[in-house]
Amino acid sequence: MIRPLSLDDLNQVLDIWLSANLQAHSFIPASYWQSQLEAVRQSLPQAEVYVWEEEGEILGFLGLEGGYIAGIFVRYGAQSRGVGKKLLDQAKAVRDRLSLCVYEKNTRAAGFYRREGFSLQGEQTDRTTGEREYRMGWQSREEKLC
Repeated sequence: MIRPLSLDDLNQVLDIWLSANLQAHSFIPASYWQSQLEAVRQSLPQAEVYVWEEEGEILGFLGLEGGYIAGIFVRYGAQSRGVGKKLLDQAKAVRDRLSLCVYEKNTRAAGFYRREGFSLQGEQTDRTTGEREYRMGWQSREEKLC
């Protein structure tokens, strides 16, 4: 079930955030992600966050800042079960346009976004990590017709 983040979810969501980043971005030192944890703890309650919960356990979450997807994170062991797609579908339901950045080396995520209708808008270097990333965008069919 998808629902908005509650403060009671924060520890589970932070655990997913850290472990998913460490797993998906092994090309970035673990110390970088660990150093960002407190900033993420402070910003999550201020953002629009949707969680996917099954039997009281959060399996994944998506963070939105306006039309920008700050990230989709799925617990290890729950990946490739449709959790990320369901969370992305939620974002598509509440926004006509979405954008995001994904690391070039995170080929699995970049492929997922392409399959879900995102197109490449440009490339850049992430100034905090020095890694190349893609800027990608999506817009609803209704928006394309206007």
